[in-house]
Amino acid sequence: GINSLRFRVWVDPENGWCGQADVVKMAVRAKNAGMRVMIDFHYSDFWADPGKQNKPKAWLNLNAAGLNQAVYTHTKTVLTALLQAGVVPAWVQIGNEIPSGMLWPEGSYTNFGQLSALVNKGYDATKDIDPTIKVIVHIDKGNDNARFRWFFDLAVANGMKFDVIGASYYPYWLGTDYTATINDLETNLNDMVTRYDKEVMVVEVGGDYTLVQNTQDMLNQVISIVRG
Repeated sequence: GINSLRFRVWVDPENGWCGQADVVKMAVRAKNAGMRVMIDFHYSDFWADPGKQNKPKAWLNLNAAGLNQAVYTHTKTVLTALLQAGVVPAWVQIGNEIPSGMLWPEGSYTNFGQLSALVNKGYDATKDIDPTIKVIVHIDKGNDNARFRWFFDLAVANGMKFDVIGASYYPYWLGTDYTATINDLETNLNDMVTRYDKEVMVVEVGGDYTLVQNTQDMLNQVISIVRG
């Protein structure tokens, strides 16, 4: 029943895994299987998340203006390659789990104006490729409404451009059973819709693979909540 696939893309990864050529190849396979595609730009050479938002090696010496241009160029270059291969993503995610910012230190959350400028360069590059592509901004802990209000209030205040609010939800790694936080996820997603008039998406979700029934039950509830 899966109908969409999400591909991370790194700038200059070791061995090419999840680099531009690899992502284009996988995205073409997805399209040929009748699936929609999401492209998740990490703006790093490896995993980016709230604990690490390391610049790509090629961007280490760039100042804020240079980083803005690099984000635009990289985003447009990857999306152009996809377009030339016949793939128009349904969604593009600018940054991966960025409550702490991205491209540290210039894009840290402590400099939210510069963080917003970086996101907006990715947004503009995406819309220059195809204005119908929906742009996602994504943070973690989708059950934490205070965290989401804090981040997206600042995003709006700083003119950050986005179409969809993306959330991660990993109840096992929150240290509790999903039943302790699932209602908070629902409350938060509904609040995001009403507070910011945006679509919402749980772009990452996971449970303990050894707790098969528990994880299946959690996934079913998450799907129901998002549909609601």
